[in-house]
Amino acid sequence: MNISASFQAGRLTVCLSGELDHHEARRALCELDELLDEYLPRDCALDLSGLSFMDSSGVALIVRLQRRMRELGGRVWVENPARQPRRVIDASGVDRLVPVAMTKL
Repeated sequence: MNISASFQAGRLTVCLSGELDHHEARRALCELDELLDEYLPRDCALDLSGLSFMDSSGVALIVRLQRRMRELGGRVWVENPARQPRRVIDASGVDRLVPVAMTKL
């Protein structure tokens, strides 16, 4: 899995691509924590458009990111989840906790 990030005007955008499973989620959580500590963003967008696979550990990652952003006084949302990750998000109900937006057509 690849992780890329950009920060502009208080907004951290994190793009995940590849496959997010249990092993990759642990690494991704560490990297997300480092990014949050470095930038202390007001807003965080988690772009999942490049993610071809996600299991329940991806849901845990989203929930953990939401908790960290709440601690920072910020907000988080998921953008553009691909078909399979979207099914996992819908089945888990995490979209009731973290907004999901489709910004790319």
